[in-house]
Amino acid sequence: MTDYQMARASLGARLRELRVEARLSGRALAEAVGWHPSKVSRLELGRQTASVEDLEAWSVACGVPGAAVELSAQRRALETHYTSWRRQLAAGTRARQAASKSLEDRTRRFRIFETSCVPGLLQTPDYARHVLRHVIDFHRSPDDLEAGVRVRMERRRIIDEPGRVFDILVWEPALRTALAPPAVMAEQMDHIADVIQRGVVGVSVLPIAARVSVVPAHGFWMFDEGRVLIETTGAELSLTDDDAIAPYRKAFAELSRSAVRGAAALRIVARARQGFISAREG
Repeated sequence: MTDYQMARASLGARLRELRVEARLSGRALAEAVGWHPSKVSRLELGRQTASVEDLEAWSVACGVPGAAVELSAQRRALETHYTSWRRQLAAGTRARQAASKSLEDRTRRFRIFETSCVPGLLQTPDYARHVLRHVIDFHRSPDDLEAGVRVRMERRRIIDEPGRVFDILVWEPALRTALAPPAVMAEQMDHIADVIQRGVVGVSVLPIAARVSVVPAHGFWMFDEGRVLIETTGAELSLTDDDAIAPYRKAFAELSRSAVRGAAALRIVARARQGFISAREG
C-alpha cells in the first residue's frame, strides 16, 4: 500500500468512527445525504477520495458539523504524497526511472527548476551514470546502474517530441557542482550548450549573482498544471492540490524573470566548463 492509499484509508476510518458514534448505519447515513449506500462503503474503506462537500455533508449527518474542519485538513494531507527513497528505490533505479518516464509521457508542459544538479532530461550518459551511482550507494538500493542509465537516456528523448513545451531553469551552482570527474563534467556542459544553441527546448540559467525575490531553496518539477514533484534527501514530495501548487507556479515565474537565456546563458555554461577543464589540467 502506498503512503497515499494509507492516508486515504486513515480518512475513511475516521469517517466510519464518526458514523458509529452517531449510531447511524451506512444505509441511514446514505439516505440522510442522498447517496447510494455503496458510496458510504467506498469512502470508509478508502477506495474513494471524499470531496470537501462530501465531508461537510457527512459531518452534518452525524450531528457534528464542526468535524468538517478536521476532516478537510486530513483530506488536504492526501494531496501531499510523501514517499521515502527507500520505498521508491526498493526495486532499483530502473523502476524509478520508468515511473518518471510514465509521468513525463503524459505531460505536455514542463517547468523544471534545479538547484544542485543538471536536470535528468539534460544529462549525458556518463554524468547520469555518476549521479545514479551516488544514489545507489547512498540509499543502498539494488545495484542496477546500467539499466537505470538506459531508462534515463530513454527519458531524454522526450525533449525532441513535438507538441510539448519545456521551460528548464538551472541555478548556476547546479552547473558547478562536481558530481562526476572533470572530463565528464566538461562533456556535460558541452551538451547543455548544444541544447541551448539548438533551441528545441527553453533552457535558462539563474546566475548566482542575480537579484531574486524568491529564495531558490530547492529544485522542483511542475507537470502541466496538476502536479509538482520535490526531491529531498530522504523522500520525494508529490503535490497535486492547487493551493499547494500555486506557490511553485509563482516562484518559477519570479525566478525566471531573474534568469538569462541565449548567449548570456551560454557564457555561464562556458565558464563552468572552463573551470572543470582547469581542474583536469591542474
